This record gives sequence, C-alpha cells and structure tokens, in this order.
Amino acid sequence: MAVSIEDVEILKPKTDKREYRRIVLKNSLQVLLISDPDTDKCAASLNVGVGSFCDPVGLEGLAHFLEHMLFYASEKYPLEDSYLKYITEHGGSTNAFTASEMTNYFFDANTDCFEEALDRFAQFFIKPLMSADATMREIKAVDSENKMYLLSDERRMSQLQKHLSLESHPYHKFGGGNCDTLDVRPKAKGVDTRQELLKFYEDKYSANLMHLVVYSKESLDKIQSLVEDKFQEIQNSDRSRFQFSSQPCTSEHLQILVRAVPIKQGHKLRIVWPITPSIVHYKEEPCRYLDHLINHEGEGSLSYVLKKLGWATELYAGEDDRASEFSFFYVVIDLTDAGQDHMQEIIGLLFKYIQLLQQSGVCKWIFDEIYPPKDWLVGSSLPSDFNPDTIQKILNELSPESVRIFWESNKFEGLTDKVEPWYGTAYSIEKVSPSRIQAWMSSAPNENLHLPVPNVFIPTDFSIKNPQEKIKLPVLLRKSSYSKLWYKPDTVFSTPKAYVKIDFDCPYVSNSPETEALANLLAMLLMDDLNEYAYYAQVAGLHYDISHTESGFQVTLVGYNHKLRILLETIVNKIAKFEVRPDRFSVIKEMAIKAYQNFKFQQPYEQANDYYSLIIEDQTWPWMEQLEVLHRLDEEDLAKFAPIMLSRAFLQCYIAGNIEHEEAVSMIEHIEDVFFKGSNPICQPLFPSQILRNRVVKLGKGMNFCYSKEGLNPSDENSALIHYIQVHRDDFILNVKLQLVALIGEQAAFHQLRSVEQLGYITYLGQRNDFGIHGLLFIIQSTVKDPGHIDSRVEAFLRMFESKLSEMKNDEFKGNVNALINMKLEKHKSLSEESQFYWTEIISGTPKFDRREAEVEALKKLTQQELIDFFDENIKVGATRKKTLSVRVYGNQHLAEYNSQKSEAVQPNTVQVDDIFSFRRSRPLYASFR
Repeated sequence: MAVSIEDVEILKPKTDKREYRRIVLKNSLQVLLISDPDTDKCAASLNVGVGSFCDPVGLEGLAHFLEHMLFYASEKYPLEDSYLKYITEHGGSTNAFTASEMTNYFFDANTDCFEEALDRFAQFFIKPLMSADATMREIKAVDSENKMYLLSDERRMSQLQKHLSLESHPYHKFGGGNCDTLDVRPKAKGVDTRQELLKFYEDKYSANLMHLVVYSKESLDKIQSLVEDKFQEIQNSDRSRFQFSSQPCTSEHLQILVRAVPIKQGHKLRIVWPITPSIVHYKEEPCRYLDHLINHEGEGSLSYVLKKLGWATELYAGEDDRASEFSFFYVVIDLTDAGQDHMQEIIGLLFKYIQLLQQSGVCKWIFDEIYPPKDWLVGSSLPSDFNPDTIQKILNELSPESVRIFWESNKFEGLTDKVEPWYGTAYSIEKVSPSRIQAWMSSAPNENLHLPVPNVFIPTDFSIKNPQEKIKLPVLLRKSSYSKLWYKPDTVFSTPKAYVKIDFDCPYVSNSPETEALANLLAMLLMDDLNEYAYYAQVAGLHYDISHTESGFQVTLVGYNHKLRILLETIVNKIAKFEVRPDRFSVIKEMAIKAYQNFKFQQPYEQANDYYSLIIEDQTWPWMEQLEVLHRLDEEDLAKFAPIMLSRAFLQCYIAGNIEHEEAVSMIEHIEDVFFKGSNPICQPLFPSQILRNRVVKLGKGMNFCYSKEGLNPSDENSALIHYIQVHRDDFILNVKLQLVALIGEQAAFHQLRSVEQLGYITYLGQRNDFGIHGLLFIIQSTVKDPGHIDSRVEAFLRMFESKLSEMKNDEFKGNVNALINMKLEKHKSLSEESQFYWTEIISGTPKFDRREAEVEALKKLTQQELIDFFDENIKVGATRKKTLSVRVYGNQHLAEYNSQKSEAVQPNTVQVDDIFSFRRSRPLYASFR
C-alpha cells in the first residue's frame, strides 16, 4: 500500500481535462499518476537521482553505461531485448538518457498493453540482469556512440569548458565514457567493470532517489493499484542524494579568454558566467526575463546592432549546464569573417548592453509581456512571480569579474599550445582582466542600444470560432489558375491558433545549381529582412518561416490567429517588393558558403543519405556544385534572378485552425491580387508543361546497384551504409504490407545488427517514402566494419528474417497487425502535427486525407500468407522483382577495403554506379503524382 496520498492541488491549464494524483509508496518512491480517458497511449517515466557526477574515479561513463545496460533483460523477463520487442510490437517506443545529476528511463505504448508494459518496465529497477556477455557488447556500443560525437563541435566545446574547471569537482568529469575508460584502463588496474557496474547499481539505485510518472486511460484508483503492485519491490537503501558544496569554477577559471580550434568552418564566441541556478528561484524564473532581452532581435537589441555592423549572423542567450548547486549563463554569437576581426568590440558591446539592463532596472511591462495574465492560454507555461530583486541579482552576476570567454575559429590552427584530453580540441588560454573588458567597452562602436518597444503582436482576442459545419478532413475550398486552397477548421483542439502554409511552385528554381543556390539565398535574405519587424511576432507566439524547396519556396505561419493576417500580408509584400541590400547579401552569402563547406563534416550516414537523394530524385543538384557557383554569385545576379523566379508560379495553400472559411478565401485572394493581378503582374500562371515535379528513378527488377564513396572528412573513423529496397508506388494495400514488414523487422534488426553483432551505434530499419514511391531502408554507421561487410550482414539478416516471418505464430502476426492499426488510429497531438500530416498529402500530390482509415481497413483484411508472399516477391534475398540500392561511405578506418573493393569482380545482377548523373540519365522515372 502507499504510505500516503499527498493532498496537493496540482495546477493545470483550464483546457486540461486529465486527473492527477501524487502518492508516495512504502519504499519512499514518489509517484505522479495521470488519468486521461481520451488517450490512445499509455506511458511511464522513471527518474533516478543518479547521474554522471556519481561516476567513480577511473570509471568515467559508468552511469551512462548502466543506462545502456539496464534495458537488456530482467530476472522475470530474461530474454534479451524482449522488452524492446514487446514495446515495439505494441506500437510504442522506449529510450533513456543520462544527465549530470540524474538518469531518466521512459516508454510509451498502445493502451491495450498498459499493465504488462508497466510490469516489464518496473522489473529493470527491481532485478535487472546484466550478463557478462551483454556487458562487453554494450561497452562497444558506448564506445561507438562516443566516436560518433568526436567530431561534434558542440560536444568538443562543452567538454573543453568542463576541462577548464576545478579538477576535484564532478563538473570536470568526462561523463560519456568509451572503451578506454570502461574496459582498457580498468583492466590494466585489475578492476572488473561488470562487478563495478553491479556495485554501482546496488549502491546508488535506491527507491528514495526515484520519481515516477505514469500516464494511462485507466482511472486514478486503477493506476495507483497497479503502481503499488509493480513498483513497491524496488529496493529502498535510504541513500542520500549525491551532493557537492563547491562551485566548479574558482578564480583560476574565471576572467579567462580561451582560443579554440573547431572542426567546422566559421567563428563563434561563447561568453559564459557562473550564476545562481534557476531552480533556486523557480517561481520567479529570472533567467527567462534575461533570455528575452539578451536574445531579442528587434531594433536597438544587441543582435540587431551586431547584424547591422555585419559582425554576427546569430545570437543565442540562456541558462545551460544546470545543476542543483550551480549553473551557467551563456551568450553564444556566430561571427562573420569581419566579426572575427572585431572580437574585442563585440565583447564590449555585449557588456554595454548588460550594463544598460543593469542600470535600467527591471521593467514590469516587459515582465508582463513574457508572463501573460493567467487567462491567456499558454499551453504548459504558467505566470511567474514578479520579483525585480531576484532578476536584478542574476543580472548583476553577469560581470567582467566572473566571465569566461571561449573564442572558436579555424584561424587559430597552429597557434595554440594545449590539447583537451578527451576530444583532442586544440586551445590556448590567457587571463582577461575587468579593466581590459572596460577598455573594450570604451572602444566599442557608439551604437544606439536600447530596450525593446511594446510588442504590437501580442494577441488580445482568444475567442474560439465555431465552424459552420464539422469538417473532419481538409476540403478543396477554392481553385483557380493561380492557386489551390485546402482548408480545415479546428474541430479537435479548441485553441485560438492557426496553421497557414503557402507553397510557391516556381519551375525556374530547379533549372541548375545556380538557380538552386540563388533561390536559397533569396529565402535567407527574406528571413533576414523581415527579422527586425517580425521577431516581435515570434516572441508573441506567432511563428513564421520562409524556406527554399526543390521547386521554389514555402511560407509557413503557425500560432495565435488574432494577428496572423497582419504578418502574412507583410511577408507577402516583402516577397513581392524584394530588393537586394548589398551589405546583407555579402553576409548571407558568407553564411551560405560556410554551410555548404561544412557539409563535409556531416556524419557519414548523412553523407550517404545525400548521395542516395542524388541517385533517386530527379532534378537534384550536388551541394559541391552549388558551393562552386556560390563563390562567383553577386547581388546583381540575385536581383536579376528574383523576378525571373517569380515570373511563373502556382500556389498550393493549406489553412487550418481557428479561421473561418471566408477568412481563408480572403487571405488567398489577397495573395493572388498581389502577385497575379494588376496591369503589370509579378507572376503568370504555369504552363501545363511546367507542372511535372518530384519524379523518382525507377530501379531495375532483380538488380543490385551499388555506389561507393570515400568519406568527405579524412579525420572521421566512421563508415556508413544505406541499403535501400525500392518496392512500390503509393497503394494502400501495398503500403500496409511494407509498413508491417518494417514494424516487425525494426526491433529484430536492432537486436541482431546492433546488440548482437555490434556493427554500430546507429542502426535503423524503417520505411522510406520518396514522393509516393515506397521502400525499405537500412541505415548503419560503424567504426568496426566496412560498408561492404555490413551490406553482407544486412542480407544475412534478411535471410534470418525470412524464416522469422514464415515461422511466426498467428497470435504474434495478429498482435503486430493490431499494433500497426493502433498506431494509425493514434490521435494527432496538436494542430501543427495534424496540419503537417495533411500537408504531406497535398505537397506529394496524393491528397488521400483518409489514408489512415483506408489503410486500417486494408490491414484488417491482410493475411499472414499475403505478407509472406509480399516479402518473397519484393524483399527476400534473390527475389526476381527485388530492386536494391546500396550507398557506401568509407571512413578512414576502412580505406583499404574501399580501394580493394574497386578492383573486385562484380557479382551477378550487380551494377557498380561510378557516375551518379550518367546513371540517373540512363534510368526510367516513376510517373509524378502532381
């Protein structure tokens, strides 16, 4: 029985109909119960107050390693990976993560398996099995995960900041772990890692350090009964929470300027201060006030000034590296090449802005804009208490006396004298006194920094509009030679929000690498030009985006509907009257060039995916060609291109949410008036010959195509494989067969290829949809085996999976069918999620809005033999209709295999693709849906 039911009022939004209860079990486990009769999912999350700060000396990463090991098996459910199999077969997912002071485990699944899923989950914290065999295999998985991040600048710089802290403080530790810390070094000292793992679990994982949240459609009483039954056996050793009294940074680690060499191209400033952690003032949330002002991008803000000077492209501020006893406030600034030469003035401007905030005092009207009145529907946010003294206290902690400046640039290569031990980051360090920073403030440009003005985009009308008819699916509300308007009023979520998507189909965009690059620059410049005005809309919960697409660009607005049209009309007018500002063009072009240059530092599986898209999708251009043309493009080229791009266009539009259909029609009529009407229209309708889009290469039946490439980053040890099996054109019956194969195979592939064979941390099996052409996709990234070997293991898995399908019991088959049905019937969680589902149908040219219901009907009629026949015809190794593409990217560990593979005899029915574009031109294309 529970020790107590806490009589605590749990605050919740007015629209939240769920019921909550807090209980404490007799083993001191604290639990929050949530009953939601309308849900189609159950879920649980257990948080243990033990994290990487608890790692023993000499066993760095042990807490993270335990997180990996815990989900393998338990005494009650000893079959390895049976938990993952159970959750997957019941339409769910599961994962875990390790933080500095806690580790979190969680799952979700269909409601019909709630009791057993909860029982399986609970057993990991009662009697987990951590076998010796699994221990060694999972050390390799942790090592593979670490190697994946070795070339991540975010990870490298985070560890460098930890390295430059008090060595005796837990913040200083390397929490990820690798083969060296978990195997090699312990063995050299005669330490048995598995025994230390078991000891760590017994010593640290105590029920009094745990918090559990359980969510279900059952009543609170039923959930409580299940929780008491399944979790009260967790051992309570009455452990004290791990504590540390000291701060991680002493005077030695403050007032420092660190120059560091990143992996990627570019320059960045990270200005960091230790501050009082927000958890101490959680009701006041002082950092949210500071975030708002230092992050602000309106006129007079620090971001606005730095961009106007051409010194920065992005600024982010906020609290990070939070812990119970300490925290850090960050200001991160992405610098231009010009900004790199003005570091001192930029730091000076930052401190001048902080000084302005300190001297201005805390403004109640700004606080009220961030924390609106309690009757404003703000989702999960709640108004905080206004305490200017607390805000001022944190603001005063952002001082020159406690600053840590980390300056990253490739220009420092060869100019450093130290190396961070875990990631190998080259750096140098020097002291920077407050008087020196004062001098930088004095020499900074005399720009008009000031507080933001009142926000005109804050909505005041939150009324819910009742649709005249209950429209369950989008309808084609309007069609002309210029546009199509699909519309769906909100009949589900009852929030004062809307979703608007306008796709400009401009055929001249996809003509060449030059036009692709120019269209990308245009979208970036439009966003840049709008920012000073429209940033206020973002702050007020009305988000917008202009993004380049394969066939033009898209405008998206999501958020409160009250002032949405004002912003939409501003964006439309900005596009229609686009002018190139030479100063901003040079900055945006520099950003685009660096982004393309950094493509070579993508993970190898991402590189493989780029090659895959080039091979499969017609009218796509390599990033290297776009980079080449970018260097010679100037503002005049863009000024000439913009009217050409817009000279022919067709608009696909989707409007949903708290908007009446007359309003929706009026919006699109206004857009048509701006672009297509008048004596000298900007746009003309598309010719019929220009409508064909998004065609996909048809692979040959019974053929295996293979494209191999050396990894772009010579320092990357990782190799990657994409193994793709092209199956069919969009069809409800074929779709569900493929989806069922993917569902059944997902966990089996993960277990065999990752857990058993340890091919790589990234191991994925799923379905792929390229503009209505469906297939099965394996993605594996590895340092231990080359892509050719991995390809052979994928085929071996498929042979094993063939047997699994044929030997599957009818109950298991029906269970998987029901799991997929439940997944399809799962409700959309938000207006954005619902709208994105329908938008995918519209933009793909397959507006089958009842797809989920139709596929459920197809699933109900599907037999096991039909699934086996489908597999045998399309996926089975050696199937005469099978169409396969392997994309192999070789890291520096496997270059010998790459070179030898090129001279090997080609297997029967295998084609080595040497030139992507010759291959693409030689293949037929699937018919377009549009």
